Amino acid sequence: MSAEQSRYRWFVVGVFFFFMLLHQTDKLLIGPLESQIRDSFQITKTQMGAVLTGALIVGTIFYPLWGYLYDHYARSKLLSLASFIWGATTWLSSVVRTFPQFVATRASTGIDDSSYPGIFTLVADYFGPNLRGKVYGLLQLSQPIGYLFGTVLALMIGPMLGWDWRTIYIATGSVGILLAILIFFGVKEMPRGKAEPEFENMSEMATFHFSWAEARQIFRKKTMWFIFLQGFAGVFPWNVIVYWFFTYLAEERGYDQNSILFTMAPVILVLAAGYFVGGALGDSLFKRTNKGRILISSAGVLLGAIFLFFAINTPIEARNQFFALMVTTAIFIPLSSANVIATVYDVTVPEVRSTAQAVEYFIENTGAAFAPFLAGVIADATSLKTSILLICVTAWVLCFFFYLGALFTIDKDSNALRTQMAERARAM
Repeated sequence: MSAEQSRYRWFVVGVFFFFMLLHQTDKLLIGPLESQIRDSFQITKTQMGAVLTGALIVGTIFYPLWGYLYDHYARSKLLSLASFIWGATTWLSSVVRTFPQFVATRASTGIDDSSYPGIFTLVADYFGPNLRGKVYGLLQLSQPIGYLFGTVLALMIGPMLGWDWRTIYIATGSVGILLAILIFFGVKEMPRGKAEPEFENMSEMATFHFSWAEARQIFRKKTMWFIFLQGFAGVFPWNVIVYWFFTYLAEERGYDQNSILFTMAPVILVLAAGYFVGGALGDSLFKRTNKGRILISSAGVLLGAIFLFFAINTPIEARNQFFALMVTTAIFIPLSSANVIATVYDVTVPEVRSTAQAVEYFIENTGAAFAPFLAGVIADATSLKTSILLICVTAWVLCFFFYLGALFTIDKDSNALRTQMAERARAM
């Protein structure tokens, strides 16, 4: 690879990083803005949970469609379309005046939320298997940093400028449209499978086309079934934390806006670092054993559940202890994220990877789409403390056992892919 090509692939990563950063800022703003929006429409926590669930349901429905499109057409152009949809739907949700309209427009923002498989599969064709964990970890830094930026925007910058939640959404929607233009003209498509090690020294690549036969093979790989199961359980905690944790700090632990910001900012920064650390550790162990990524993932969810349990049960007056335990929790809970994505690509062929990723996300969100609503119902019946603790700890313990299952299947499925890629290389 020439120096120019190497620089360009990092430019692509940079563009996608900022797309994900600002998209996550827009998506996750609803957490810190939740109280403002509830006051604006005079709604309950259960009704607000329904708003959050609506977008997740729409995103879930669109995952298979995005996956199919990405495996058939140019991913870069489709990602530009996704960015435009993000901007347009956010604008719509900022201008409506009734609660039913807000439910509908916020639900429509879920269309672009399911567009990420195109980013990860395109990046997989720029970077080989031994680097993907680090690159995915780097890209996923954007999610907690976007969450932090959204928090600062909602709690500090917005009030300082006199912006209400509607004005903030107008600003973030405008950014989505500008990024759509940048992606359309600035990001080049890459042949599927280009970065696989078997094709490393080939000057010309065969074109791999979507195949229903290969798509069906996704469901015949036992590793993918364990990935699907952990995904179904594993997204419940994230949706509960993202959408309800700010409200929990304010209403049940008595934090004001400044206390929330200065507590959560360091936690989110540590969380962000955990994505990259998890990907790097997974890459390092993967070079020694196919089980490497799974080992890191299983340790992360188990330790995350343990430390969250102790954090949530910390007495309200022990703020320093609570902070220390939340920082420790934040170290572990993102370790699996980049490794799960890389594992999907360790066992599936290039031409159906978007479909495989989309199926995984579809299964993740089929159940987890109801997490904010379920958390709101439990919170109204008991407390947010009980709701967060019950959902998060239960889900992560289940994930730990699903990862243990994958340890027994990953060698066979990963070796089968490498054999298949070698056969294709010899046939060229």
